[in-house]
Amino acid sequence: MPKLPELYIAVDVEADGPIPGPYSMIALGMAVVDRPDLSFYTELRPISEDFVPQALAVSGLDRDRLVREAPAPEEAMAAAARWVNGLRAIGRPVFLAAPAVWDGMFVHWYFMRFLGRSPFGVTGSGVDLRSYWMGLTGREWVASRKGDIKQALKLTGVPHTHHAGEDARELARVFEAVVESRGR
Repeated sequence: MPKLPELYIAVDVEADGPIPGPYSMIALGMAVVDRPDLSFYTELRPISEDFVPQALAVSGLDRDRLVREAPAPEEAMAAAARWVNGLRAIGRPVFLAAPAVWDGMFVHWYFMRFLGRSPFGVTGSGVDLRSYWMGLTGREWVASRKGDIKQALKLTGVPHTHHAGEDARELARVFEAVVESRGR
């Protein structure tokens, strides 16, 4: 049986606080690297009353609207898992984030808490863009921010908006450019 190619799934999260549980993931975006036609976005109803106003302000999302209108976390995460699992027909999904610790912490916690399993596996682990860049270029952590990578690769017209869907597509494009740069 032929081995399936890996599909790198660029993931971005917006949250209203520093950790899942006491605080909420309020938006989730995913985009397949090298496949701009394949993306996913959902907002989520907050899971607690607690939030950090500065963290909420980053996304620009209206928390009251999310409480009233966003899907429950169970529904949103089930839709996200169906989307990821649907990709298995064309490849093996691999989680990609920048930083993987932040986005991965929320995504894995939400999948485990609300579905009892993650389509990214039992550890929820994946590729961290910054670590990948450091290994590829020998640069230090301080010079491995997404903006630094975009500048080093002269990648323009790829904004960072703090909209989880748009930022997942941004990350996918940056990772594409990083991988392409290996051949230079």
